[in-house]
Amino acid sequence: MKPEHYATAEVARSPEEFRRNATLLLVSTLTIMSGATISASLPGIAVRFADVENVALLSRLVLTLPAVFIAMFSPAAGFLVDRFGRKPLLLVSLALFSVAGASGLFLDTLPGLLVGRAVLGVAVGGIMTATTALVGDFFQGPARDRYMGLQQAFVGIGGTIFLTGGGFLAEVHWRGPFLIYTVAILLLPAAMAFLPEPRRVQPATATAGEGRLGGREIALLGLLFLAAAVNMIAFYMIPTQLPFYLEHLGFAAPSLAGTAIGAGQLVGVLSALAFAPFRRLLGIMGVFGLGFVSAGLSFLLLWGAESYAGVLVAMAVSGVCMGTIMPNFAAAAMLLAPPALRGRVSGLLVSAIFAG
Repeated sequence: MKPEHYATAEVARSPEEFRRNATLLLVSTLTIMSGATISASLPGIAVRFADVENVALLSRLVLTLPAVFIAMFSPAAGFLVDRFGRKPLLLVSLALFSVAGASGLFLDTLPGLLVGRAVLGVAVGGIMTATTALVGDFFQGPARDRYMGLQQAFVGIGGTIFLTGGGFLAEVHWRGPFLIYTVAILLLPAAMAFLPEPRRVQPATATAGEGRLGGREIALLGLLFLAAAVNMIAFYMIPTQLPFYLEHLGFAAPSLAGTAIGAGQLVGVLSALAFAPFRRLLGIMGVFGLGFVSAGLSFLLLWGAESYAGVLVAMAVSGVCMGTIMPNFAAAAMLLAPPALRGRVSGLLVSAIFAG
């Protein structure tokens, strides 16, 4: 029978809750691997398939294609997790993530690599949608804010580990970074054992209107999704344009760009850990204000920077936005979503983020 909605669980400090929460955090680190992990392999891919027409464009699609399929598949993933449950789609997506992500280890044609990356995007869309819905099911109130801040911090830490590891492996061979995706297979047993399917509430116990969105909620969610897309457009201007901007300023060494981006990432992790106090002090709209103002200020500081130290300061300011605004998007979406529609709302939020 189709459930009307999922029950919301309070946070408990039991070993079972700890294992559940830790597994969700580790699974969350996988989402940062959808594209950038293999960025250091792009020159090697271009050389390997140099005889392919339009190789310069197609080799870059290896990096960006997953985002396209995440945006396309996430709304469907939201419907599936509401209809059939969170855990089944999450387990399938983890297995698919490992196989599709690691396909670059053995596929020897550029079209084959692109197909593997497209399937990876489908898997990431399923993982992100299911985990966001699970957080909405398992936590509420301040506990949800604390967890979402911790989740964003783990994403930042995972990004540092996986991106750095990908760079080292790419120096050994261009296929090396694809090996990192197999880590998902290690998390599959933990997800099977420690992530319970949220308790389903029968239709007779659901209150009127609990499974529907009103006009106000629809309008606010639409504004939220638009803001998420705009935020990601601004966010990705930094890693794509900063190396060229530093070269224009006379700081051409690639390591300097990596260090500057890493500084923003570090501040982002610290800001994410402080998300719950920020949320309690400023409220949802206050945190959005903090995030967007810090993003705008970081671009102004970059515009006026005349030294590498000035660039580092600008990147540190941008980290405040990275660490606070992403968990705030998820927290706001879960606050507006009725329990029966959490999966669909999660899928639309993930789609908006990756469309941006």
